[in-house]
Amino acid sequence: MAEFTLDSLKRLLREVAGEEEGVDLDSEIASATFEQLGYDSLALLEASARIKREYGVALADDDVTSVGSPSELVDLVNEGLNVTAG
Repeated sequence: MAEFTLDSLKRLLREVAGEEEGVDLDSEIASATFEQLGYDSLALLEASARIKREYGVALADDDVTSVGSPSELVDLVNEGLNVTAG
């Protein structure tokens, strides 16, 4: 299974919730908060559902809504991919 990357997350966020006006997802967003990027818990849960469909990684809702930044969510998904592959 392919690694889940920050670019993968950016694509999913754009597809499920669009891009907030004034936010450039192509800039350095790894350590920004989802709130700063304009994404609420509903957008993150929708992204989580897509992650499950596309990558086979089921994330707990509490885990998804408690991550603070895109890099933390990417790490969480990759942990799930490693468990699934192992």
